[in-house]
Amino acid sequence: MPARAQSFDIRQSVGRSVLGAASHTGRFSFFLADAFRGLPEVRIWWPRMLIEAWNIGIGSLLIVILISAFAGAVTALQTGYQFTGSIPYYVVGTLVVSSIILELGPVLTALILSGRIGARYAAELGTMRVTEQIDALETLAYDPIAYLVVPRVIAALIMLPILTILANAIGVGTAYATAVLATDVTSAAFSEGLRLAFAPFQIVYSIIKATIFGGAIAFFCSYEGYNTTAGAEGVGRSTAQAVVITSVAILVLDALTALLLAPYLQA
Repeated sequence: MPARAQSFDIRQSVGRSVLGAASHTGRFSFFLADAFRGLPEVRIWWPRMLIEAWNIGIGSLLIVILISAFAGAVTALQTGYQFTGSIPYYVVGTLVVSSIILELGPVLTALILSGRIGARYAAELGTMRVTEQIDALETLAYDPIAYLVVPRVIAALIMLPILTILANAIGVGTAYATAVLATDVTSAAFSEGLRLAFAPFQIVYSIIKATIFGGAIAFFCSYEGYNTTAGAEGVGRSTAQAVVITSVAILVLDALTALLLAPYLQA
């Protein structure tokens, strides 16, 4: 291929990528604005929000318990084996509790729900889009954003912090039991490390993270599903994109949140 033609193809690819990114940014901005405009329609989204909150909370309860329990146990084992004998035993409790409350609890819970709840949101809304059910809602003078998106977002904003608090408690509990039963750390040493590590703002920090992650899961996955095209293939593509984008967004938001709030933890 001549160099001039190859250069032209590269410019075309870059141009298409830039235009596609600008188009997605514009559509997402309008989508976000429509969601805020749907907030006053309480009679529309309130019943749906209760259903979605139940589905998120009760439906995700078992998997959150299992993952947080194993995460706490593995963290305690690894920390206990790596550090006991070289540092005071209470440091194990300090490291384990801080890791679970500040990172593992909110991040693992969000990643679990991005696959379980986020994929479902994208698939449901994508199917409704390609089967013209969303168009039917507009024909019936219903606001589809207020009916379909707003309740999902509010439910995620409420239930993610609750599930994260539960995950933190279970993770710390299983970490304590594992450290005491499977390593040389004593109950008194672990409890001392917990008291030294714990500060009330850590819970606030974890809840802030969980709330941000919940909003990201609901918004990104609902956006991908709501803008699905091209039939069944488009539904599958939107669902896969929603999970990938949401997982990356969770990690990016985790880093940004740590950057902004770390000074308050130190204080």
